[in-house]
This record gives sequence, C-alpha cells and structure tokens, in this order.
Amino acid sequence: MTRSEPATGPAIRLATGPATGPVVTDLAVGGMTCAACVRRVEKKLARLDGVTATVNLATGLARVSHPAEVAPQDLVTAVEQAGYQAALPAPPVPEDDRTADDRTADDRTAADDRDGSRAVARQERERLLVTALLSVPVLVLSMVPALQFRNWQWLCFALAAPVAVWSARPFHERALRNLRHSTATMDTLVSLGVLASFLWSAYALFLGGAGEPGMRMPFTLLPSAPDGTAHVYLEAAVSVPLFVLTGRFLEARARRGTGAALRSLAELAAKEVSVRDERGERAVPIGHLEVGQVFLVRPGERVATDGRVTEGSSAVDLSLVTGESGPVEVGPGSALVGGAVNAGGLLLVRATAVGADTQLARITRLVTDAQAGKARAQRLADAVAGVFVPVVLAVAVTVLGFWLGAGADPQSALTACVAVLVVACPCALGLATPTALMAATGRGAQLGVLVSGPQTLEALRHVDTVVLDKTGTLTTGHMNVARLTTLPDGPGQEAVLRLAGAVEQGSEHPLGRAVTAYARRTLSGQPLPAVRDFTATAGSGVNGTVDGRTVEVGSPEGELPPVLAEALTAAETEGHTPVLVRVDGRAEALIAVGDLVRPGSYRAVDRLRRLGIRPVLATGDRRAPAQAVADALGIEEVHARCAPEDKAALVRRLREDGHRVAVVGDGVNDAAALAGADLGIAMGSGTDVAIGAADLTLVRGDVEALADAVRLARRTLGTIRTNLVWAFGYNAVTVPLAMVGLLNPMVAAAAMSASSVLVVCNSLRLRAWQPSPVRGRGRGNEHRHGHGSRSGKAGAR
Repeated sequence: MTRSEPATGPAIRLATGPATGPVVTDLAVGGMTCAACVRRVEKKLARLDGVTATVNLATGLARVSHPAEVAPQDLVTAVEQAGYQAALPAPPVPEDDRTADDRTADDRTAADDRDGSRAVARQERERLLVTALLSVPVLVLSMVPALQFRNWQWLCFALAAPVAVWSARPFHERALRNLRHSTATMDTLVSLGVLASFLWSAYALFLGGAGEPGMRMPFTLLPSAPDGTAHVYLEAAVSVPLFVLTGRFLEARARRGTGAALRSLAELAAKEVSVRDERGERAVPIGHLEVGQVFLVRPGERVATDGRVTEGSSAVDLSLVTGESGPVEVGPGSALVGGAVNAGGLLLVRATAVGADTQLARITRLVTDAQAGKARAQRLADAVAGVFVPVVLAVAVTVLGFWLGAGADPQSALTACVAVLVVACPCALGLATPTALMAATGRGAQLGVLVSGPQTLEALRHVDTVVLDKTGTLTTGHMNVARLTTLPDGPGQEAVLRLAGAVEQGSEHPLGRAVTAYARRTLSGQPLPAVRDFTATAGSGVNGTVDGRTVEVGSPEGELPPVLAEALTAAETEGHTPVLVRVDGRAEALIAVGDLVRPGSYRAVDRLRRLGIRPVLATGDRRAPAQAVADALGIEEVHARCAPEDKAALVRRLREDGHRVAVVGDGVNDAAALAGADLGIAMGSGTDVAIGAADLTLVRGDVEALADAVRLARRTLGTIRTNLVWAFGYNAVTVPLAMVGLLNPMVAAAAMSASSVLVVCNSLRLRAWQPSPVRGRGRGNEHRHGHGSRSGKAGAR
C-alpha cells in the first residue's frame, strides 16, 4: 500500500536518447495502492505503440521506454486515463545557463516539495488519530458484553458513522474512480467491506430490531451470530478503516526507512564552498563552482566536489561515500571524492568534476536506477495481482449467494462475504520485491557496492566462477618496493635507501618514483639530499653524486655477492623487477620493485572460495608475476599474456562449459570480457569504459567488497522469497477461512493490514545487514605468505 500523492523530488528524471532510438522517461505516478494498480498502469502504457513500462509501487515511479515520436505528455495522458495521477519532470537547464534566480527557484521548489510531503504525512496522522478515538469505544462495547448499557448500540452507531464516511473517504473516492474506469483494486475491496458492514448495521438498527433498548450482543471471534439475535457489525465497519489506515501509516514509515540510504547520499552534497582565486577567498553556492577552480576544505568540513589536492595533508573519511572503513591519508596530488569528510588539516583542492559528473552524483543515479527495476519473481506477482481483485470480487459474490442458497441467515452470509472482501490483500504482493530491493541497494551503496538492478542481484546469486584481472584489481596497479636486501657489512638499509632515493629524485621512470617514495616513507619524512651530476641511461638506470659519493641505481649486471644473488633469484621468481644499488662502484643493495597485492585480495579470494565460487586469474602481464600473485592468493587457474579478445574468449568458453561467470576488471582492456560475462564487475577506481560495461561497481576499489556483494545478494533474494511466500501463503490460507465462515471481519481487517507491514518490516532488516567475517584461514591468508605474497609486473629500464 502506498500514499496516493505523486512522488516528487530529485528522483524524477527525464533521459533522452538519439532521435532514432528509444527514449526513456521517468514519471511520478500517484494514486497507486496495490500491485493491481501497478499492473493496470503498466498495461495502459503498453497499449501505446512501441511503449514498455516498469512501475515501482514502493517508489511511485514509472520508467517508460518509448519511441521518440511518442511525446511524454502522451504518457501522462495514458496514466490519467487509467485513473491515476502522473507528473513529468521539468526540462533540465544546463548549469552554464542557470542564473541565481533559477537556483533560488529550484531550492524553493524543493522546499515546497518537502513541506507538501510533511503536510500529507500530518493529514494522514490526524486522520488516523481521529479514527482511533472514534473506533476504540465502538470496539470495546462490541467486544465486551458486560459494558453494554441501555441504548449502547446507538452510541456506537453515532461514533461509527464518521469513521465509515469520513475516515474511509479515500477508499471510497478511489473505488469510485476505479469504477469509472471499469477496474477494481484493493480500495474497491476495502470500500465495499466498510459500506456493507455499516449499511447492514443501519438496516438492523432501524428495521431489524437491533435498535431496541436493552439489546445485548455477545462477541465471538467467529462471524456467526446466535439464532434469533439481531446482530450489528459496527465493529467491522470501524475496524477495517482503523486497521488499514494504521497499516498504511506504519508501512509508509517503514518504507521511508528503506530509502534512507539514498536520501543520506543526497544529503552529502555540499550547499556552499569556499573558493580561493586571484580575488581572494570567498564563499559561493556549490552550483557556481567550475572545473579547475581551487577551493578550501577545513577540518570537519565535507569535500564540496571531486578534485585533486594541491596543498596540505590530512586524513579523509570516505565511509559514507565509498564504504571505506577507515580514514585515508591524502596529500598533494591525491584524488578526493565529493561528500568525504576532512578529519584533519586544511586542504586546498582543485575541482576536477562538478554537478552531475561527480562520483557522488553517479552513485546516486546508479542506486536510483537500480531501484526502478523488477526481479522475475516480482513480475509474476504483479501478473497475479492484475487478476486478483476481480477474482476476489467474484468469490465474494459467490460466497454470498452460496450461503443464502444454503439457507443461512442473511447476516451470516453477509459476514462471510465481507470477510472475503476485507481479508484479501494484493498489497503485500506489490511490496515484496521493491521494498527489499530499495533496502538492499541502499545498504550496498553504504558498503561500497553499486548494483544496476534486480537482475544483477539474481545473476550474482548464481555465479560459480569469477575471472579476476591482476593489475589494478588484485594488485594496487602502482609500482612499490616489495623488499630491500643489503650486505651485512655494508652501511645499512637506511643509509643505502637515503642515497638511492636521492638519486632517483631526478628520474621520471615508475621504478625510480617507487624507490624515492619508499625512501621518503621509510625515513619518516626526512629530506633527501641533493644530487649532482645526474645522468639517466635508457634501459640501464640512473647515477649521480650524493654527499660526495658516486651512486648508481639500475639493472643488475656482473657478478654479485651471494646475499644479493639470492635476493636477485627470489625477485625474478616472484615476478619483481630487481634494482641494484652501487655506491662508489661496490654493490651494496638489491631492491625488489613490483605491483603489490592489495591487502584485501587475500581475504577476498578466500571468502569467494568459501562461498562456492572458483577464482580464475586472467591478465595481460607476463607469466612469472601472474603466477606469483596466483600462488600468493591460492588461485589454481592462471591465464597470462591475455589480450582483450583472449579474455573475452576465455569467458565464452567458461559459459559454454555451463559455468555462471562474473568478470572483475578495471581497464579498457577488460571491457569486452565484462560485457560478455553473465555479470560484469568493475572496480570503482577503474576507467569509465570498464564501469560503463559492468553490471556492478565496487566503489572503494577493493575486491573484497565482491564477497560482501555476493552475500548481500543471497540475503536479499532470500528476503524477497520469504516476502512472496508470505504474500501468497497469507491469501491461500485466509481467503478459504473467510469463505467457509470462520473469520470475523474485524480479525480479517487486522490480518490484512498486518500482512503488508510484515513484508515491509522484513525488507527493512536488510538496512542493518552486516558483512560478517569468515571464520578460519584459507590458503590466501596474508599472514601465511608474508613478503612472498607480493608480486608485480617486471619492466627493465
């Protein structure tokens, strides 16, 4: 069940494609209350030539794909002809063309939308409170015969009348509108149930003898009344609106909780930013910030937009944006994500993306798009709900006719008929999947996992093989020092590293930068000495004079001392690039440089294996570094020297062998394999091409999040199955009980309302889902492998 007003706000989106292709339009649809409404809107839109639509009951959005010649206004008209309200978003205005008045107007509109939503919620709450105050005395007097004083039934009638008319007015209005469009929904059932109970009670009071002073009416959970007793059903007339309104109120609050993650993402966007330029420092609205401008981020402030640090160093909390568990140290040259919180010092940041191009905006769009889809099970549920209400109406009429024909008294026959109308509930069918999906996609975004829709969750649940790229996926993608070996009788590690780092300051080679960065980290930020007479020889290395000593750093040549020779053999075995350091012509140290394995890769591979998923390594790198990484992580199947077409062919072969294959990658060379797999998974730190070809994105760039995604997918689909079993099972049990006269209409109303609330609350549990650690240690545990686990791609200079 959903509120009847149209959805508003930033979730409404209009996306247009090329003139020759389909156009995708998102409509805000109001007035839907159950899955039968969803089915009717979809069928009405589908009658237009070339139009397909997916309607989400929980979000109130319809995503429509239609030819360019079908105008968006035609879609609105079709929805209105079905008896519902529809709204189109305002056409987007380019940021460059937006004036200050435009932005002020947008802010005012957003504020009006929020005020309107709060006003509707307040009206619903007031209606529920008034209904409860009027209904409770009627229920107490009807259920407790000892409290039934002289003429109590007339007091109950006076209290029940406003409930049956005013409190149930939304149901009556929607039922009448449905009747005008020759359709029926859950509101039709509720309206008929309330009117039948109240009108029969009025008849019994005025014409049937129930209005006599001193009348007593015993209460029973069964609907039948004692023979010869004039019975009124005012308790059913008030309990149905009371319980349904209560259920909708609780359901709406719970449903708002399922979308809390998406709202929290939207709230991360800064409203104002401090810009520093030739005119000094000034505060400007975030909409005025342009790419290339420098802005300040003070301690405790949010980063206004994506950018790169130009000055300052600090620790940045990315947990709300990417799911990164701990603060990340940043300095000059570090990339920052808009929405992150500066936990340390003052930062100067140059904007690299603004508005809809930021990572936060892309995350929000992905989550919104994911919530617009439907799982296969939900499509089946909506199809059933489309014929459910007419079938229930037919069953109710049949039950009334059967009991009257069997000689039952009219009030017992009517009671069974009302119970059938009230207890039948297609609401739970419509909410089973979208509420679970909203909660799961929001929770996934908080954990750094973005899914493109329910089809991704379904595919992820069945994956049994995952093809992993090496560079940038399992490894950091950057050269780092893996090991430093020095002679026992030499000057020592720090002294050698100080000299080597100083010489490499003048080098632009990745190996040189890795050595210099490692030296600075190891020496705790101590300044490196200056180098004189620096020269670089292509394919060999660099040399220069540091503190009066001649230092050479380059490829190992000639005979080496035994300690360094052993280190050279180990580096080559592990796929590292060996760098020899000579001081005054004497070999003093050997540095093994390589692309280090990400710390989370060990746990990720181990957890995937425990989840029954076989890891396969496929990389374009040489065999030696690829095998070293595979040995470190415990991956048995390795494919090295893979061109993009080789990766795609590998995926194709695995699928032909009957495997459900997922591919994890981060580069342009992975795009073909990502697109050809059952499920493409991109690293959030990867290229836009890879992310665009993927079905799932690991925002924080940590492959360990994949294991979390698998478990979340399995939990989500388990929750959806539970919801659907309950929704179908509830009706399969309660409708027959009502048909045979074993269900009181008041109990039926409570059960019907509880069914929808239970479905939403069960979905809401996904918001608190936590990725539990896997017990035990596998082959891929990093503590076991130590230095030998680090590997990378070699490259001589």
